[in-house]
Amino acid sequence: QVQVVESGGGLVQPGGSLRLSCAASGSIFSLYVMGWYRQAPGKQRELVANIPSGGSPNYVDSVKGRFTISRDNAKNVMYLQMNSLKPEDTAVYYCKARSVITQYAYWGQGTQVTVSS
Repeated sequence: QVQVVESGGGLVQPGGSLRLSCAASGSIFSLYVMGWYRQAPGKQRELVANIPSGGSPNYVDSVKGRFTISRDNAKNVMYLQMNSLKPEDTAVYYCKARSVITQYAYWGQGTQVTVSS
């Protein structure tokens, strides 16, 4: 099974940028669809973006044009570049790895992103 660990969260002003990283270990990275999810206080966890190995990324409408998801299969890392951040982007961001063989999903512990002046 795979283990995933997020990093890169923090406090940023509106309009600023952050880059989140998700490091994976314990399995073959290319066999997983990788994704970023977020959960704001009092709200359900939602998909932000995902990217299959060698495939095209998908984004929720609210982040299109501002966020970019990418992955480096050689380094076993996934990234989320977040630009033009808004207060409504404030949430705990989670990394998810879903096996294309078993469909089982593995989650990280989350990293807090706070957008505030």
